[in-house]
Amino acid sequence: MNALVVSPRHRMLARGLASPRLLGRRIVHAASLVVTAGVAVIACVLVAPRDARAQAAAPAAGAFTIADGGLSLEAPQAWKQVPPKSRIVDAEFQIPGAGPDDAGRMTVMGAGGTVEMNIDRWYGQFTQPDGSATKDHATTKALKIAGCQVTIVDVAGTYKDMPGGPFAGGQTIQRPGYRMLAAIVESKGGNYFLKFYGPAATVAAHADGFMKMLEGMVAKGN
Repeated sequence: MNALVVSPRHRMLARGLASPRLLGRRIVHAASLVVTAGVAVIACVLVAPRDARAQAAAPAAGAFTIADGGLSLEAPQAWKQVPPKSRIVDAEFQIPGAGPDDAGRMTVMGAGGTVEMNIDRWYGQFTQPDGSATKDHATTKALKIAGCQVTIVDVAGTYKDMPGGPFAGGQTIQRPGYRMLAAIVESKGGNYFLKFYGPAATVAAHADGFMKMLEGMVAKGN
């Protein structure tokens, strides 16, 4: 019986080895995989921090500025920024209430006049069921925030609402049981008003958020 003769090449294949040419191709292929993996790792290292920086630099959903960008604030997360109903309003937020008819509103705008004149004007926007002076039921508080004098006014009663603003020619709506928290921020560029009003229960539920927003005001560059 003749013995099976196995050539050296077949012995190499039997041992799982390829020809020198095939072996060379495998080495090149393996090297290319290593390079590709290395490029992918480097890409992840380079892109991930850039994505993280982009996310860190993105402004918060409720962020807004006053005083020509010199002061920045952040509204509570639940407050929704909406297009202003009046052309004299710089920014406007809708504040959720217990029901669809209980939503509150905050407007942000700059205006002239002294602090006292504007506070008296706000008093004039409310009437009391017993006919007494609204001023006697209101409270004011002065704070120093971000280097600015800030006056807080808290007033309640029947509100004479003009959703479109005083120059829109719209009808005044009487809203009993309303409350307003308002702030006058005295900046170098003038006075800015933040007026949060709505049903008394809605304002009470979000009063802490309003104050936290004001107390978190930051001057540009700080």
